[in-house]
Amino acid sequence: MQITKAVFKCSSEKISQVPKDDLRDIAFIGRSNVGKSSLINMLTSHKGLAKVSATPGKTRLINHFCINEKWYLVDLPGYGYARVSKSKRGEFSKIILDYVLKCEKMHFLFVLVDSRLEPQAIDLKFIEMLGENGIPFGIIFTKTDKLSATQRRKSVERYCATLAEQWEEMPPMFCSSSERGTGRDEILDFIDKCL
Repeated sequence: MQITKAVFKCSSEKISQVPKDDLRDIAFIGRSNVGKSSLINMLTSHKGLAKVSATPGKTRLINHFCINEKWYLVDLPGYGYARVSKSKRGEFSKIILDYVLKCEKMHFLFVLVDSRLEPQAIDLKFIEMLGENGIPFGIIFTKTDKLSATQRRKSVERYCATLAEQWEEMPPMFCSSSERGTGRDEILDFIDKCL
């Protein structure tokens, strides 16, 4: 798939505000600071489309970007650490859960995990919740340019071993680097098949 047009459509505080049309949503989520905005900008070849910040928890709304006038790329708020009050953090998880579990437009969800880290409890808990609710998802390992090929392979194997404790079938997995453009074609081809 080639992305020829990527346009910001809207930000929503709740799912009743998401676009009311027939275009499908392909959504991206992950812990705060996992590199979601950088990945979105890399996939769309549009440097400033999603706002990149060094401060975790910058994305606080559901952001819809219309791609090729055919589908939406959706940037969801990060879960986990964010420099906000507990009540605000609760709002984020309500936004996330409402969208992921109730939004009929959502066609597929990519969960981003930092390839440099051991499998994180919060990611595993989120993935478990997706499985329990039958939500179609895949995993994208971010920041792979920070690892050698051997470290990257070991990181993915470690994740698979952890998931195999609960899952019979592995979700689709992709390695990416926003710096180098790694994984772009594979992810976009997969989205093309999904749609």
